[in-house]
Amino acid sequence: MGNLTRHDMKKYISRPPQRISLLAKLTIMTAVLITGTLLVLGLFFYQLLGDSLEEQMGERALSMSRTVSEIPELQEEMGSDSPSAEAVQALISPLHEASEAEFIVVGDTEEIRYSHPNPDRLGERMVGEDNERALALGESYISQAEGSLGPSIRGKTPLISDGEIVGVVSVGFLMDDVRSVVGPYRNELLLTLALITAFGAGGAWLLSRYIKRRLFQLEPEEISYLLLQKETMLQSAYEGIIAVNREGKITLMNRAAQKLVKGEEEASAWIGRPIQEVLPLSRLPEVLETGVAQYDEEMAFGANVVLVNRVPMYDGDKLIGAVSTFRNKTEIEKLSNELARVREYAEGLRAQTHEFSNKLHTISGLLQLEEIEKAKRYIKEESVNQKNWIRRLIHNVKDPMLSAILLGKLNLAHENGVKLEIDESSHLAEELPENVRQALITAVGNIIDNAIEAMQELPRGERLIEVYFSDAGQDVLIEVEDVGPGIPETMEQSLFEQGVSSKSGEGRGFGLALSKAQVEACGGTIFAENTDEGTCFVVTIPKQRRKLHG
Repeated sequence: MGNLTRHDMKKYISRPPQRISLLAKLTIMTAVLITGTLLVLGLFFYQLLGDSLEEQMGERALSMSRTVSEIPELQEEMGSDSPSAEAVQALISPLHEASEAEFIVVGDTEEIRYSHPNPDRLGERMVGEDNERALALGESYISQAEGSLGPSIRGKTPLISDGEIVGVVSVGFLMDDVRSVVGPYRNELLLTLALITAFGAGGAWLLSRYIKRRLFQLEPEEISYLLLQKETMLQSAYEGIIAVNREGKITLMNRAAQKLVKGEEEASAWIGRPIQEVLPLSRLPEVLETGVAQYDEEMAFGANVVLVNRVPMYDGDKLIGAVSTFRNKTEIEKLSNELARVREYAEGLRAQTHEFSNKLHTISGLLQLEEIEKAKRYIKEESVNQKNWIRRLIHNVKDPMLSAILLGKLNLAHENGVKLEIDESSHLAEELPENVRQALITAVGNIIDNAIEAMQELPRGERLIEVYFSDAGQDVLIEVEDVGPGIPETMEQSLFEQGVSSKSGEGRGFGLALSKAQVEACGGTIFAENTDEGTCFVVTIPKQRRKLHG
C-alpha cells in the first residue's frame, strides 16, 4: 500500500458495480446530443428548402399566368360571344411546350376548360375549386389544390377583356416535380449530417477520454465516495488542516483548524479569504514562493502553541497551492507539565533524601564525638527550618496545585544552588478556577525556570529569587524577582513575543509567549521590568473573569 498510485486506488474503493463506464456514458450522451441537434437542424433546413422551392414555383406559376392572361388574341377570343376551344388550345399549346409548367389551363367564367395538356378534357369543368377569387374578385394569387393531374402548385390570374372578367388562367407545377427537385438536396443534406455526426461522435469519444484521464480514470460514484470519505476524514481529524491555492487564498479549513483560530463563523465563511488575513504569522506564502516543505515548526495560536507542518501541492510539475496541518502542542505541554511536576516531586524527594542523609551523617558524627547538646541543637534547627517553609506553603497557599509547583521549584532551585525565598506575608486564601490555576502554573513555572537559568553564571551564594503572592483583592497577584543580569534593552519591547529569547538553541522563546497568552485569556496581565538588582515579573489575574461592558 505504500506504493499505491491513483490508478491502483480504484481497486480499493468500495462501490456498486457499474454496467456502463463514464467513458461510454459521456461518448453516448455527447453523440446522442450532437445527432439529435443535427437531426433537428437537418429537418428544419429540409423543410425550409422545400418551402422555399414551393414558394419559388408558386411565384413562377403566377408570373406565367399573368403573362398568358395579357395575350391580346386570348383576351379577344375569350371575350367573344362564342369562344372556340380549338383556337384557345392553338394559342396555349406552343406556350405550354416552351415552358416547364406541368399545365396551362384557360377556363371561362363557368370554369369550363378551353385549354388543357390533355385535349380530351377540353369542355370539362376545372378541378380544384380554387378559382373563385380570380373570377369573383379579380385577384391574382397562388394556391395548392389537387387537380386532374394530381396535387399541384398553381398561379391563378383573371382573364379580362374590355374591362370584364371573361375567364381565368391557371398555370401549375405538380408537387411531385417539386419533391424531385428537393430530393437531391435532401440526399446531400443527409450525407453532410452523417459526416458531421461521425466527426461529432469521434470528438465526443476524445473529449470523454480527456475527462476520464483528468479524473484519474475514476467513475462518478467513485469520485463521490472519495469526496465523502475525504470530507469525513478532514472534519473528524484531530489535527487542524488549512489549504490555500496559488494566490494564498483559503480553499479548505476543517473544524479543528477553525477552533484554533477562534472563528465563530461557519467554515465556509473562511473560504476565499487570504491566509494572512486569518493568520498573520502564517508562513504558507513562503512555502508558495519557494515550494519547500516545512515540518514541526512551533507557532502561537492565541493561548495555544501548535506544531505546524506546511507542504506544497503540485499538479505534475506545477505548484498549485499548499496545505498546513496543526497539532496542538499546548495539550501535549499540559501532559508534559503534569509529568514534569511528578518528576520534580521525585527529584525533590531525592534531593531531600540526599540532604537528610548528609544531615544524619552529621548527627551521627556529633553523637560519636559525644557532642550530645550540639546534636540536639542541630536537629532542632533543621526541624524548625524544614517545617517553616513547608508549613508556609501548606497554610498560606490553599490551592494544592499551585502549592505543589512552588514546592517543586523550591527543590529545583536548591538543586541548582539558588536560594528561593517566599515572602512571609504571601497568601492565597482560596482555591482558584481551573483556567486561572493553569495560567498561574504556566507563568510562575516559566518565570522561575528562566530566573534559575539566568543566574547560573553567578556564584552559588549570590543566586536569589524572591516570590510574593496575594489574593487579598479581586485579583491574584504574583511577583517574582531575581538578581540575574536583567532584560537586554533590545528585548524589552518583544520579550513576550513568540520565538524571542536571550538564550541560544532551538525550541526557545515560547515559554513567556505561552504564559502571556494564557494569562491574557483569563483577563489578566503580565509584565517585566529591570530593577536595581535584576528583573521583576508581575502577574495579575482576576479570580473570576470580569464581564466587559460597553
